[in-house]
Amino acid sequence: MTETASAPKKAKSGLLNLLVDYAPIAVFFGVYRYNAPAKHEGIGEVAAVISGTGAFMVAAVIALVVSKWKLGRISPMLWLSTALIVGFGGLTVLLRDPIWIQVKPTAIYLLFGTVLLAGVMRGKALLKILLEAAFEGLSDAGWLKLSLNWGLFFFALAALNEGLRAQLSFGDWIAAKLWVFLPLTFLFTFLQIPMLLRHGLAQEAEPDVLSDPPHE
Repeated sequence: MTETASAPKKAKSGLLNLLVDYAPIAVFFGVYRYNAPAKHEGIGEVAAVISGTGAFMVAAVIALVVSKWKLGRISPMLWLSTALIVGFGGLTVLLRDPIWIQVKPTAIYLLFGTVLLAGVMRGKALLKILLEAAFEGLSDAGWLKLSLNWGLFFFALAALNEGLRAQLSFGDWIAAKLWVFLPLTFLFTFLQIPMLLRHGLAQEAEPDVLSDPPHE
């Protein structure tokens, strides 16, 4: 009876984790697209960037509150991500320059990548602390390997973000956040499962890994 009752709650928490992590960027994309002019230039384009960035900041703060309210916790990764969204978003709004919100992902990726790899060099799996996660059965060696893999992946994402930022329009760059970075993150997370299973991850814990991947 207890196991049956707990299963839907766990699934609901997994979906809520995904919404908390990725709803703000979807709001950013939607508000920008709604306000963007047809030619994507001039004052109208600047206004669309500002409105989208403002909505992004508000959505990120709401996600923080929802995480505390519904999940009972706010992970250090979510705290840092929200702080940088508000900081770089504020610079974008005040200076009317979209470059600040565009380099925000690069800053986050480099920060997380550096922290994780520095931890690995010291024999510490800091990803577990950043996520505040506990994957059932996963050994310390598994956590260390996962921290290494995500540290390297974050550096790759930083390079990709800079490359796309330099080559794409602002609107296409936002679209890439949804249609390139998000699928890549889920694919990378999924590819970690075999390694995690070899290091003791319980099979019933696989949904926990997939529903709460590290994010910017």
